[in-house]
Amino acid sequence: MLTRTWLAQLPLTKIKRVQPVSGGDINQAYCVQTERQRYFLKVQKQQTGAFFAHEQAGLELLAPAIRVPQIIASGTIAGDAYLLLEWLDFGSGDEAALGRAIAHVHQQHANQFGLAHDFTAGKLPKYNAWCNDWADFYINQRLAVLADLARRQQRWNDFREQQLQQLYQRIRTYFATVKPEPSLLHGDLWSGNSNFLTDGTPVLLDPDVFYGDREMDLAMTQLFGGFSAAFYQAYTEVYPLRANYQQRMPWYQTYYLMAHLNLFGETYGPALDQTLLQATI
Repeated sequence: MLTRTWLAQLPLTKIKRVQPVSGGDINQAYCVQTERQRYFLKVQKQQTGAFFAHEQAGLELLAPAIRVPQIIASGTIAGDAYLLLEWLDFGSGDEAALGRAIAHVHQQHANQFGLAHDFTAGKLPKYNAWCNDWADFYINQRLAVLADLARRQQRWNDFREQQLQQLYQRIRTYFATVKPEPSLLHGDLWSGNSNFLTDGTPVLLDPDVFYGDREMDLAMTQLFGGFSAAFYQAYTEVYPLRANYQQRMPWYQTYYLMAHLNLFGETYGPALDQTLLQATI
């Protein structure tokens, strides 16, 4: 729990109550109540203030296209990084509205794939050097990075390597003639990172943004339960997808399952192996 001395250094006055809340498995998260309003506070112990710079940049990039929490302040207190956001009260909403909102996010474009900065403070390094070729970016700055990490953690094997090399070939062959436009991606688009305000407005949380092939975001939405059919129908009405996009979903789900393999271990090994097989059929 945060001490009074620590809390006194926040840019808030008359803090009345601080309660731990769920905020994922990466950060400590709190509801901070002052006399006037509530705030959402994230804390990363023994990190510099730069730890939250990537999330802040993501919120700022997403804000013109979809509702996100407003940034109140960030910095370092007693050697701990913090990010202070507005508190949002959640309700229920229409997944079709969320689908349209995600389509608008993906209609935010850049000239190249990547981002203006890397993010290497987390458990999974994200290298975002600008790249003109999506196949090169996805293979070299996403898949290969996680394969190397899995090898170092002794969570890789010859089967996975063989299948991954076949997937590289498929990706390069397809994108030799297909040139997607770099879209702003949320980067971790599962149901836990989306919600609705009490008035039904769609909201995105915890971004891990970069500019990439928008099919990657959609692949994540289908990995852990998926969204409703109304979500995908509304999305495609706003921003139609390339033909046979479902066939490429395993190409991108491979990345997210490799991430889970690295983070949580062999529990995700069978799902990764099955997805690699689907990706190379």
